[in-house]
This record gives sequence, structure tokens and C-alpha cells, in this order.
Amino acid sequence: MSDPSLLLLIPAYNEETRIEPVLREYAEFFQKKYSGPFQLVVVLNGCRDNTIGVVQRVAQDFSFVRWLDFPAPIGKGGALIEGLKLAGHADLIGYVDADGATGPVAFLELARHIGDADCVIGSRWLPESILVQAQPKFRQFVSRCFHFIVELLFWMHIKDTQCPCKLVRCSAVEKIHPTLCIADLAFDVNFLVCLKRAGFKIKEVPIEWADKVGSKVTASLFRASLAMFLSVVRLRLIYSPFYKLLAPLRPLEVWIYRKLRAPQPLSRSQSVKSKTA
Repeated sequence: MSDPSLLLLIPAYNEETRIEPVLREYAEFFQKKYSGPFQLVVVLNGCRDNTIGVVQRVAQDFSFVRWLDFPAPIGKGGALIEGLKLAGHADLIGYVDADGATGPVAFLELARHIGDADCVIGSRWLPESILVQAQPKFRQFVSRCFHFIVELLFWMHIKDTQCPCKLVRCSAVEKIHPTLCIADLAFDVNFLVCLKRAGFKIKEVPIEWADKVGSKVTASLFRASLAMFLSVVRLRLIYSPFYKLLAPLRPLEVWIYRKLRAPQPLSRSQSVKSKTA
């Protein structure tokens, strides 16, 4: 019996210099090791370099590699929201970062646990996890502070909401997709909260992880952290009876996101045009 069909999303923003070996590693591994249908879709988010040229070069060697190209920046979360619209094309859909911090072996391990849950997520904070190269200490501190805030607001009891290595049943994605609206790096919280509220089971599993030099989050950590804090507070307010009363404050919200150079949250009906392969 073959494995279920699997679609992997990789959001990319100016990844010309490091995405090719990641794509080839995943493509070669799943071509050899996965018996079910496999697709790899790169979601380009306002790239100003030649990331698309690199992706197209890899696609010439692997027919299951495709891309969605959004010329204007829509944020990592926005890219994933758009990519998750492809959920109807597979049984399982997941995503990893373009930097290769999570290898294909670790991602495939998530698929081995999907029978126990609707969504399986890698966790860097489980005792059994292997951190080949840990994040800088200050970034770890900021990460734990963010985790404390998320737990205080949502009580999901998830140790690592932000690990960009997740796999979910496409049937679950199709049900929650209309409620996904956070376009910045707090998207993962939006994603998990929606799954929890819809009654889907989430399972954390240990993961092998290697922090990569050149992280865009580390380079703009303070600004990114403020935007994420604003987004999780906004997300909590969405599920409160007071949200509609805050409508007069929307212009202030827009101004803050612009000042932070962060992608603004999407409306429930918003859709972005892309160039596809």
C-alpha cells in the first residue's frame, strides 16, 4: 500500500543563495524514499532577487517541483495562507523553511505520526529533540517570552508553536482556511489556534534541527517580535465579544504594522493574485 499523497510548501523571500541545495535535497529524498504522490511547491513572497530562476532550474530536473510567485510582498504567513489553498490537491500538506533548518528525514518523520493526530508539528523544546546548532541565546530568550505570552492568551499547551515544520490533513486545512488571517511570523499561532478551536488533534514530536546562519528573523528580531506580539493580541481579540467595538482603532493598527514594516493581517475574504507553474 502506497503512502498518502503529500504536498510540501516552502515559503521563500530572497532565497537565491541558499534554496537550491534545500530543494534538491528534499526532491531527491522524497523521490527515492516516499512511495506516494509527492509535490513540492515554493511560494515566492515578493522576491527581489533571482529566487524564481533557481526554483525553475530545479524544476527542470524534478517535474513535481512547482512554484507560486507573488510579486508584491505578502509576508511568510501570507505566503502560507495562499499555499494552503492547494490543500485539495493532496491528502496531507505541510511546510518547512527555505533555509534547510529541518531536513527531509525529520519532515518525513511527521508523516509517520499522522495516524495519531490531524496535525503533527516538530518541537525543538521536547527533551528528545536534537539541536545540531541551537539558536543564539538571546533569540532563545525572546522565543520563550513569546511562548509565555501565547500560552497566557490561548492555553494550547504546545511547547513550540513557531517551529516551521508542520504537517496536517488536507481535510482539516480546508475547514479552517477561511479563518486564517495573520500574514507575519505569528501565522503559526493563528494556524494552531484555528485547528484547536475546530476540534482537531495536534501532536508534538521531537525533531532534529540546525539553526542556520543568515536568518532574516535574527537580523530584525526586535521589529519582528513586536509585530508578532501585536498579531497574537489581535488574534485573541478576534475571539472576544469586544472585537467589533474596536473597529475605530483599525487605522491605528494599520499605521503600527506599516511602521514595523510587517505584513498586515488579511481579511477573511482577501485573496492575492499569483503567477503559477
